[in-house]
Amino acid sequence: MPGDASKSVLSCEHVGYRYTKHTPWIINDFSYTFLPGISLIKGASGCGKSTLLRILAGYLYPEKGSVRTPFGTSARDKNYQRKELGFVFQLLNLLPLATVFRNLEMAGSMAGLDHRITLERTGHWLRLLGLEHLSARRPNELSGGQQQRAAIARALVKHPSVLLLDEPTSGLDDLNAQVISQALKQYVTENRFCIICSHDHRLDSLANEVLDFNRFLPLERHLVSLVGTTQ
Repeated sequence: MPGDASKSVLSCEHVGYRYTKHTPWIINDFSYTFLPGISLIKGASGCGKSTLLRILAGYLYPEKGSVRTPFGTSARDKNYQRKELGFVFQLLNLLPLATVFRNLEMAGSMAGLDHRITLERTGHWLRLLGLEHLSARRPNELSGGQQQRAAIARALVKHPSVLLLDEPTSGLDDLNAQVISQALKQYVTENRFCIICSHDHRLDSLANEVLDFNRFLPLERHLVSLVGTTQ
């Protein structure tokens, strides 16, 4: 990647996104500068959190405004996406016919890593996330918590500069949530960016900053009148 991310930021400038020109804005005139560290985005369902993650990843293209990566490129830059971006979807998207080990190995290969480095990192993250003994299993042979940890391990194999996670601990027990939190805390050094969308209060202590996305939701004024009638 060109440039040096060590003193850079991940920024949104007047970003606006809607799914069609005839529907309301999901995100409208959003500007924000993310600094290295862990940023936690909180808010109600439908407020645009997941949409923002996909825009930051370059998977969705804003209708207006722009996103700049820590390397000064657009988020849609293919080299950035391949080498510097890690994304954990809420639906995980593990390859169903591949073993856990193979899922991680393929992630490293697609990022252009040397095979030796891929194997070293695969072993490291499987151990750290408690999956070493499950490496030969396929995703459908894992519990929900194990699948979630496997998806996070896969994203971490290429050591991305920008790590985006959508509800990484949703529905998980405290032990799984603690293992994931510990791994993220160890990984996110001063020069790395980690942005997490979550309703989970157990992640609050992990964050360097919390962004409340509820303030970007349009006010449903008919609900205000309903509340007024019950008082």
